[in-house]
Amino acid sequence: MPPFAHGRKPDRPGALSRRNAIGGALALGLLGAAPPAAPPLPVTEVAPGVFVFRGAHEEATAANLGGIANLGFVVGNDAAAVIDTGGSAAEGRRLRASLFHRTALPVRWVVNTHFHPDHALGNAAFAGPGTTIVGHANLPRGLAARADTYLDGLRRALGDAATGTGIVPPTLLVRDRLSLDLGGRTLELKAWPAAHTDADLTVLDSATGTLFAGDLVFLERVPAIDGSLRGWVDAIAGLRREAGIRRVVPGHGPASAPWPDALDDEERYLRLILDETRAALAAGRSLDQAVATVGRSERGRWLLFDDYNDRNVATAYTELEWE
Repeated sequence: MPPFAHGRKPDRPGALSRRNAIGGALALGLLGAAPPAAPPLPVTEVAPGVFVFRGAHEEATAANLGGIANLGFVVGNDAAAVIDTGGSAAEGRRLRASLFHRTALPVRWVVNTHFHPDHALGNAAFAGPGTTIVGHANLPRGLAARADTYLDGLRRALGDAATGTGIVPPTLLVRDRLSLDLGGRTLELKAWPAAHTDADLTVLDSATGTLFAGDLVFLERVPAIDGSLRGWVDAIAGLRREAGIRRVVPGHGPASAPWPDALDDEERYLRLILDETRAALAAGRSLDQAVATVGRSERGRWLLFDDYNDRNVATAYTELEWE
């Protein structure tokens, strides 16, 4: 699908936030609009017109509303785009409130970087006329296969706070690359082969060089393999070759991080899992023996290591067993 052409001259970067703040104030005054009832999420402007909410390094609870992933939005001259919507409709409404306080422009696009619940279960807060939800070509299938598990788990974790959350799949699918024009700035979307999941999508704001990597990039919290270990290592090499990136918004970790240094810790961990799992298989060790030993030198380097490393090794062992 070709980008939409508007032909407008981009605003000066320093004027973008001011222009949209003024636009929002005028809209409130002229139309009598009221802000969304949900309290806004705290967001950081990591680059002009690029805002990020930093998720907690926790599992989903009623207290955090499933807010454990980094989310964001980008504001152009004509429209805004949201990148990932959060772990529940309640969190999505809070993200929408944050956007409302910064611009009166419509949300033309919602982009899901993959199908995991902490990134995509807030879609219902943005669904409606004029907003298109965008995702990897494999994302609808992935969401559908996991829908009952995700929603049952959310209800157990959040209780009444899960009310209103449902599965809202994308309708615009990306198989390779796609450009989205917000007016004066373009988002470049790229679909990746199986890596963190089999539905990973990255979003590059060309105006500022800010890459929303989704869970292809983890910082601080241990990476979680739900796709292909070998594919993820290949994706990291591919990300290093992508042009125009100045900073990254990881799926988990700080609101933004320098590029390409942000890839180093994750790559070290994944390569270690790859090498040590192959060694365990070559030595004839069982799955249980591999899980008990592989990756243990990384334990002090990552949050939530004990929650995810064993799963990572089991996934790697299954993938590499027949190579």
